[in-house]
Amino acid sequence: MIHLSNITKQHGAQVLFRDASFQILPGTRTGLVGPNGAGKTTVFRIITGEEEVDAGEMSCAKKTTIGYFSQDVGDMAGRTALEEVMAGSAETVRLAAELKEMEAAMCLPQSDDEMAALLERYGVAQEEYEHRGGYDLDTRAQTVLTGLGIGPDRFNHPVESFSGGWKMRIALAKILTLKPDVLLLDEPTNHLDVESIIWLEEWLANEFDGALLMTSHDRDFMNRIVTRIIEVANKTVTTYGGNYDFYERERDIRREQLLASHKRQQEMLAKEEEFIARFAARASHAAQVQSRVKKLEKIDRIEIPPEERLVRFAFNDPPRSGDDVVVMDGLAKSWQTPDGQEKPVFGGVSGIIRRQNKIAVVGVNGAGKSTFLKVLAGQTDPTAGSVALGANVELGYFSQHAMEVLDPRKTVFETVQEAMPLANIGVVRNLLAAFLFPGDAVDKRIENLSGGEKSRVVLATLLARPVNFLVLDEPTNHLDIRSREILLDALQNFAGTVVLVSHDRHFLRSLVDRVFEIDHGEMRVYEGNYGYYLAKVHGDESHM
Repeated sequence: MIHLSNITKQHGAQVLFRDASFQILPGTRTGLVGPNGAGKTTVFRIITGEEEVDAGEMSCAKKTTIGYFSQDVGDMAGRTALEEVMAGSAETVRLAAELKEMEAAMCLPQSDDEMAALLERYGVAQEEYEHRGGYDLDTRAQTVLTGLGIGPDRFNHPVESFSGGWKMRIALAKILTLKPDVLLLDEPTNHLDVESIIWLEEWLANEFDGALLMTSHDRDFMNRIVTRIIEVANKTVTTYGGNYDFYERERDIRREQLLASHKRQQEMLAKEEEFIARFAARASHAAQVQSRVKKLEKIDRIEIPPEERLVRFAFNDPPRSGDDVVVMDGLAKSWQTPDGQEKPVFGGVSGIIRRQNKIAVVGVNGAGKSTFLKVLAGQTDPTAGSVALGANVELGYFSQHAMEVLDPRKTVFETVQEAMPLANIGVVRNLLAAFLFPGDAVDKRIENLSGGEKSRVVLATLLARPVNFLVLDEPTNHLDIRSREILLDALQNFAGTVVLVSHDRHFLRSLVDRVFEIDHGEMRVYEGNYGYYLAKVHGDESHM
């Protein structure tokens, strides 16, 4: 279907990959992985024709439809949500109009030759229309929009009325409705809640029969969808058979084998070079010396790619809080709508958050999870009831808004040093290395950082402070899989109390020991881990 053969691509002086080859065959499900900046987005852009290769070639079967969802959704205006989704299938809509015209033409008197030619054209157009799923286009558009959380009550809302995150869902629905032969998805789960992620998993498994190439920071999502991994790293492209977990294991095995081969080669080279150095001046050994010099010149030297070390940072134990960290009594919150009405978010919440609890707050989008965290963190007052922090509780709060209050002119180092003024330079650098800011990266200015890098800076400053109660609203957003593992490790070893909202199921399964579910204004407490909660609510956790 799509073949990339011996391709080379560089941006300026940076070589992304050299002599790389891989293919996307019909029906294959492939994950695209690699460090930030390695060239994953460039691979997508080469396949869509937005960028050209410097050497090698890309070939694509004729009439292959490619659908590409990226994080850049572009401008959306002048249509309803449903119209915007349908607009992505313009060619299918055009074919429908063409078929209608030809059907009308068939009713008109014409010669046998003209009718035969018309029928032939009609047959070709009809086959293409059927291939594109034209007969159920309307139904599919509505099903996909609903699955991604935009129900029939919002189909006819203008796209301008939706926030950035919801526009992303509309853009994703547009590509899925197209039902292309090759589907390219760049971080499709970034703005989805757990329910929408599960719907997307099932849609890709049961409704989509084309080829898929995708990147995702959601480990569970990757594991459930892909059966092959393409890694872009170290100026090359490597293919692995299996899901993400298999790729991680296999990559480590291959690295160990490479290290062993490198060691053997270095030992051999050392012996040969020692022989050459010892006998270079002896005429009696001249032929042997020359032979060995030529042999060394021909050897392909094994290169060890730079290791992505995970730096462990030992956080100081926070000051001990009292056993009761938060006491809630009849807690309720309502927001006032523009027309002066009270809109209840949650109510009647009573209970205790105990020291060292790790609690997930769950619920569908709009259920009030972020509002509950704001009330806990003292960012907004409750409408009724009370929330009281226990003895010696030092609270740290993370939200997406926290990234906006970073000083853009400061460097990463200066920002974190402010949070731990008594720490020496080595301790600050070690903390930043643990959060993937090694060496000179600490001198980057905040204004030049990506969303994921800003998230890591805020989290590092939060964990550097002597807090013993962390309230975290979507801390995994914008973070890649490696960064999520670092944060997970830090929170698992954190001696204080954590309450968080996250859509990353692997993260929740690995961390939490209690679950608070907000559903239609009520809160239910599950005294068990995330797996226990899923078993209680869904009967089992196999698909979650």
